[in-house]
Amino acid sequence: MSPERALDSEPVEPAEPAEKYDVVVAGGGPAGSAAALALARAGRTVLLVDAGTGPPKVGETLVPAARVLLADLGVADRVLDSGHLPCYGSLSAWGSADVHAVDFINDPHGHGWHLDRRLFDRRLREASRAAGAEVAESTAVRGTTRRPDGGWTMTLRGGTGTADNPGTGGDERTVNCRWVIDATGRAAAIAVRCGARRQVRDRLTALYAPLEPDPSDTDRRSLVESDEDGWWYTAPQPSGGRLIAYFTDTDLPAAPSTARHFHQRLSATRHVSRWTHRDGPPPTPTATPRRAAAHTAHLDRVYGDGWTAAGDAAVAFDPLSSQGVLTALYTGMSAGHAVDAHLGHVHPDADSALAAYAHQVEATRAAYLRGHRLIHAQETRWTHHTFWARRQAQGRGELL
Repeated sequence: MSPERALDSEPVEPAEPAEKYDVVVAGGGPAGSAAALALARAGRTVLLVDAGTGPPKVGETLVPAARVLLADLGVADRVLDSGHLPCYGSLSAWGSADVHAVDFINDPHGHGWHLDRRLFDRRLREASRAAGAEVAESTAVRGTTRRPDGGWTMTLRGGTGTADNPGTGGDERTVNCRWVIDATGRAAAIAVRCGARRQVRDRLTALYAPLEPDPSDTDRRSLVESDEDGWWYTAPQPSGGRLIAYFTDTDLPAAPSTARHFHQRLSATRHVSRWTHRDGPPPTPTATPRRAAAHTAHLDRVYGDGWTAAGDAAVAFDPLSSQGVLTALYTGMSAGHAVDAHLGHVHPDADSALAAYAHQVEATRAAYLRGHRLIHAQETRWTHHTFWARRQAQGRGELL
């Protein structure tokens, strides 16, 4: 029996008739909300399930081109109207000690944004609800069973509140659906249980900490600076202050685990340390740095019998690309359209819409990998250090 046919050893037997939906979307981030929006506007009955767990999303920048996708979803004004900081460009000290600038003033889509991710995600879920999707917040998928008719029976557990006011966490309900979209992030929880395999390309991790607000800091650009064991990133935050992040491989000694180690490495930077505090010595981060996954990964297949993956569950990129949220929106919307077409048998070949979606995801990944190789090939100052030697080897199709 295939994994899709028996994901749980004991099928759920609801005491009452289960609620029925065309699609359950697991994951309430940008990918899940975009999928729910696309499906709801196509007339599908949709349940968007948001567990509201995982590490906080901070320091993320949305590129100007995202305005087009958000407009296609009909939510650009709604999600970007207020609460985020405009981003007018980026700075980088990469490949040399000099700082190079990219200015958005000539971008046809205007400026980008330093996101308040909690606000951004919440507004996307609200837009999904307004479009007709049901949204279950602070709720997780705890059991999944394939039914003989090809649909799913799913057990959901959690509160009935919102992200800012969670429920009790003890409520449980059972629902039936024809299809499920996995937008659970890098874990790809449902797809992996269905037999898909995660292909991990590197060991990149992010260590990040906030800095207190500095009244003299009015620059709205982000800054990237490479060093011998990775690279640094800083950006202003909508809530005030700045985020400082260091990216390196999890197995390297350079990965600092204490505030003191983090601050020592920060102080050794040429540009980030000055940028984060214009007058006097660099400030000390207000907390021990937290850690978050930042590796490149993808699923060996992005759809199967009754499921489709979107967002980081399907393909996850190195944050250096600044494509994470954009790709989540794109794959979420595309997955929603593909599932709608599949369920409606719009195409003569029942799987053609899903196959086309898989091709779109693979084309996006291929474009990312080309850019990833090119940008890392530009940094030649530390090619004998493990971090950079690994990236150079990847560019040649080798593994270290």
